[in-house]
Amino acid sequence: MSTLRAGLAFLALVEGIVGGWSLIAPKHFFDNFPLPTNQWVAYFPPFNEHLLRDFGALNLALCAVLVFAAVTLERRLTQAALVGYLLFAVPHLVFHLNHLSHMRFADQMGNVVSLVAVVLVPLALLPLTRRIVPTIDSRVSR
Repeated sequence: MSTLRAGLAFLALVEGIVGGWSLIAPKHFFDNFPLPTNQWVAYFPPFNEHLLRDFGALNLALCAVLVFAAVTLERRLTQAALVGYLLFAVPHLVFHLNHLSHMRFADQMGNVVSLVAVVLVPLALLPLTRRIVPTIDSRVSR
C-alpha cells in the first residue's frame, strides 16, 4: 500500500469512527469521546442532538470522499479530498487551541497532539499527489 493511499485510509477511518459514533449515538458520543474517562466533547455543553447528528453525517460524507480518493487515487479527487479535510481540520484545531484552559493537562495534551496530527497528515500527503499520473476519461467531453 502506498503512503498516500495509507494516509487517505487513515483519515477516512478517523472520520468514519467519529462520524458513525456521533450520528448513531450522539449522547453517548457527547458523554464519552474520545474515552469514558476523557470526555472532551462534554467540556463544551450543552448537549445538542441535532448538531451532533449533523456533525456525524458530515464526517461520514468526508469519509466517503476520502475512501473514493484512496480507492481511485485520481489526482484531482485526492487533492480535493485533502484540501476539504484541511478546511475542517485547521479551524477545528484553532478553536481547540483557544479553548484548553478548562481541560485537565492530560486532556489538553491529548487534544492538541491528536488535532495537530490530523492537520499534519493531509499536509504531508498533498505533495505526494503530484506523483499521481493524471488519467483521461474518454467518456468526459471537454
